[in-house]
Amino acid sequence: MAEMTASPLDAKDDGPRRAPNPSRFGWLRVLKKNRKAQAGFIIFMGFILVAVLAPEIARYSPSNTNFPPLQPPSAQHWFGTTGLGQDVYSQFIWGTRSSLIVGFGATLISTLLAVAIGMYPAYWGGWLDRVMATFTNIFLVIPGLPLMIVAAAYVHHSNTLTMMVIIGLTGWAGRARVLRSQTLSLARREFVWAARLTGASDWRVLVHEILPNMLSLFMASLLYGILGAILAEAGLEFLGLGNLSGISWGSLLYWANNGGAVLDGAWWWLLPGGLGIAVFGTSLALMNFGLDEVTNPRLRQTSLASKDRLSRAWRALKGESPQ
Repeated sequence: MAEMTASPLDAKDDGPRRAPNPSRFGWLRVLKKNRKAQAGFIIFMGFILVAVLAPEIARYSPSNTNFPPLQPPSAQHWFGTTGLGQDVYSQFIWGTRSSLIVGFGATLISTLLAVAIGMYPAYWGGWLDRVMATFTNIFLVIPGLPLMIVAAAYVHHSNTLTMMVIIGLTGWAGRARVLRSQTLSLARREFVWAARLTGASDWRVLVHEILPNMLSLFMASLLYGILGAILAEAGLEFLGLGNLSGISWGSLLYWANNGGAVLDGAWWWLLPGGLGIAVFGTSLALMNFGLDEVTNPRLRQTSLASKDRLSRAWRALKGESPQ
């Protein structure tokens, strides 16, 4: 029998190819073993449940002022009370819902703009890509926070929807630039040309061929976009440019600062808003670490090799023979 030899095409490494089916390599199994991703997902889902079940788990109305002011945490008021006699725990619970709605809504708007302005024109190329790249660069030159401050100052009656629109319309440029550069690199690959020759539509090629090969980058951009939107909302609220009649993590910080929580030593009034943002951001970072390891085979192999070395070192310390 003739000996089979490898084809030159098999040995050629021309960069990213068609993204494999996640189930083929057991991505779910890898995620189950990734403790960072597990911890981040558990914390993330905890915040989601708090936002969804806010009417059920909030002990009092967040606007109720019938309690003694500036009371420290107790069995009746778990997070204490504000200077106006409001229950801080109830405000934190309702603030979680408002902040997450703004974060997810603004990220959805900015992601759609980034895909439409950065990814799609880069796939087509030509004059459309040049015009959109110039438009993106103009937005990148303009500082984001002053632009949001100016936009929010012109809106005299801010609410959750207007905050989402303002943050979404001013936070898409950086993401569009990243998606454009990656799309330019992938759009000329052989597997993309093969998909186009089979008659696949442009959006199908983008979604099924290009996007899976930049999944790690896209998910990282999405996760940090949510955190950036929540921070932007909290910043505008802290400056008094948001919906101060509503309840959010940012409004908690604003009223705590204006009420002199630091001078009065009312740490329980100031801490929950900032701590909520920090813990939620940590959950997004942990999930991103896990997604990087799952979507990047090199990181996954490095992690497995590190675990194997640690296992061997532990067995050596215990006096067991290495296997």
